[in-house]
Amino acid sequence: MSTVVPSGKNVQRNWFVIDAGDKVLGRIATEAARILMGKHKTTYTPYLDQGDHVIVINADKVKLTGKKEDQKLYRYHSGYPGGLREVSAGRMRQTRPIKLVEEAISGMLPHTKLGKQMYRKLNVYAGPQHPHQAQQPQALAL
Repeated sequence: MSTVVPSGKNVQRNWFVIDAGDKVLGRIATEAARILMGKHKTTYTPYLDQGDHVIVINADKVKLTGKKEDQKLYRYHSGYPGGLREVSAGRMRQTRPIKLVEEAISGMLPHTKLGKQMYRKLNVYAGPQHPHQAQQPQALAL
C-alpha cells in the first residue's frame, strides 16, 4: 500500500456562508480560517491551498466579549516618524466593520504567500446581502 500525495490540480472548492450576526468574533474567525485552510477536508496538506471559499455576512453585528470594545486596539503605521495610529475596536466597528472581521481571520491564517492565497478566498459583507448567489453557497451553522 502506498501513500497518496495530493496535488493542487484537482481541488474541489465549495462555497460557505457564515452569518456573523450576534456571534462572537473569535469563534467566527477560527471556523472561517479552518475552512479557508482546508483543515476540514480529509485531503488536508499543509503546503497546499485546498481550502474552500467563505462568505461572512452581517459583519457589523458581530459581538466582542469582555471590555474589548473599548480596550482592544488596532495599530498601523503611516511610515513617517511619529506615524503610529491606534483605533479602538468600537471605533473600528463604527467606521469599518468589515475590517474588524478581516483582521481577525487573516491573523489566524499562515503569514506566508500561501496564507495570502487563502485570504483571497474570503468575502466579508457588513449587511445580510452578498453577490455570490450564483455559486450556491451552503449555510454554515456555528
